[in-house]
Amino acid sequence: MALLEVKNLKTSFFTDAGEVKAVNDVSFSLDRGKVLGIVGESGSGKSVTAYSIMQILAGTGKIVGGSIKLDGQELVGAGEKVMKNVRGNKISIIFQDPMTSLNPTYTIGKQLMEAILLHTDRDRKQAYERAVEMLRLVNVNEPERRMKQYPYEFSGGMRQRVMIAMALACEPEILIADEPTTALDVTIQAQILELMGSLQKELGMAIIMITHDLGVVAQICDEVVVMYAGSICEQGTADEIFYHPCHEYTKGLMRSIPTADTAGTKLQPITGTPIDLLNMPKGCPFAPRCDNAMKICIHHRAERMMINENHAATCWMNVKNAVENGEIELDTKGGDDLG
Repeated sequence: MALLEVKNLKTSFFTDAGEVKAVNDVSFSLDRGKVLGIVGESGSGKSVTAYSIMQILAGTGKIVGGSIKLDGQELVGAGEKVMKNVRGNKISIIFQDPMTSLNPTYTIGKQLMEAILLHTDRDRKQAYERAVEMLRLVNVNEPERRMKQYPYEFSGGMRQRVMIAMALACEPEILIADEPTTALDVTIQAQILELMGSLQKELGMAIIMITHDLGVVAQICDEVVVMYAGSICEQGTADEIFYHPCHEYTKGLMRSIPTADTAGTKLQPITGTPIDLLNMPKGCPFAPRCDNAMKICIHHRAERMMINENHAATCWMNVKNAVENGEIELDTKGGDDLG
């Protein structure tokens, strides 16, 4: 049984302008000890998916459908008492900006100890020892002295290490990392990713890595979910996604990655602007930005199609290719629009 199983998750924000379907029918699973990457541009629903799992949505946000099971236990509708035991103990999260996640008026030690005292049965002395141990684990030098310092006395990379220490202090089964390297320079980013990878292997936990950086995904992820406009457009193993992308959005992301071969040439950005979630189109949400969009893409959404046992995508181009290769016979309305 999968450690975490998300099925047909739907999360909406109810605003004065209408219902924003931030997460729309998302399904995936996470096995013990594995690293799952959730990729997509800003506004694709990556973070809202994580916040839905943790049930820490803003006041206007609500899970309106679907299931989230942790070790077989249903979390949707379980109540705040159950979730308080899940957060920190079983699932921890690292937020994007460590400076805004840490309280500037409290010492690092106080904040680390607060999390340990809240989620474990340790006393203050044991919590202090655990906090020092965790700072040492994430390679913070002179941890006893650092316990007395405030967040402003730490660099960005060191603050992120503190956030990782806080998230791992209660030995969770799952660590959700919400773009943990966004505000860091490439050298510190590499150190943080190396640290997370080594801790994951040492502690045997599962990780959900939320990012828009495909380089990060290639470095540490076993499986990848690609999201666009609140939905999953492609998912599979990291190798399948990187070497055999089967959705036009994923292909666009791959083309926009700078490589040694593209030095001195212009990058190929994905043209257009992200979709308005208040006015979702009838067909594929990526169609207005897709260079290969067909008539059927405008009017009908493609069903999830299995490319192989480890790879699936929702793109009409796969159907078109299968029809042209004689692999399937199209028997749906709109078949003449595949072209």
